[in-house]
Amino acid sequence: MQRLRNVCVASLLVWLGGCSSTPNNYHTLVASEPVRDSGQHIQVTRVVVPPQVDRPQLVVRQGQSGLAILETEWWGANLVDEFRSALQDQLGGPAAGNKAALRVDVQRFDTVPGRYASLEAVWRLKQAGQAELTCRTSVQTAADNSITSLVNAHQANLRKLAEAVRGSARNGSCSAPV
Repeated sequence: MQRLRNVCVASLLVWLGGCSSTPNNYHTLVASEPVRDSGQHIQVTRVVVPPQVDRPQLVVRQGQSGLAILETEWWGANLVDEFRSALQDQLGGPAAGNKAALRVDVQRFDTVPGRYASLEAVWRLKQAGQAELTCRTSVQTAADNSITSLVNAHQANLRKLAEAVRGSARNGSCSAPV
C-alpha cells in the first residue's frame, strides 16, 4: 500500500512538472536611452506593418520562405503599436501645435536570427506650408542569434528611420539614413 501511494505521488509530481510552461519574455522597441529634444516635434499619425508580423509574439524568418512565431518571446504590444510608440519617442514625442505629421507604411520588418534585422518603409511627411514628402528608407543592422541582439538591431533601425525623418523635416527633401 505504501509503495502504491509513493508511485501515485511520484506520478502526480511528474504530471504537474509536465504542465509547467516556459514564462513569456517581453520586449520593446522603445530605446532605454531617452531621446534628446531636438526642438522638432513630428506627430506619428499612422503606422501600418505587414500583417504577417503584426502580432504580440516576435516573428522570425526560417530559411528562404518560412516564418516562426516565437510563443515565449513577446512585444509589449502588437508590433504596430510598439513601432508607433518607439518612433514617436525617437521623434521627440507629440507636442501641442504640431506642424508636422508622419505616416509610415512598413514594407518589410524582417528578423533573421544570426544575421540581421531589416526595415523597409515608405513614409509621408506633411509640414505646414510645404508639399508632402514621400520618402523611402531601407536599413539593416547585423545581429547575432540572441533575441536581445535582434531587438536591439530593430531599435537601431528605428533610430535610423527617425534620423532620416528629422533630416527630411529640416531640409525639405528626402534624406538617407545615417
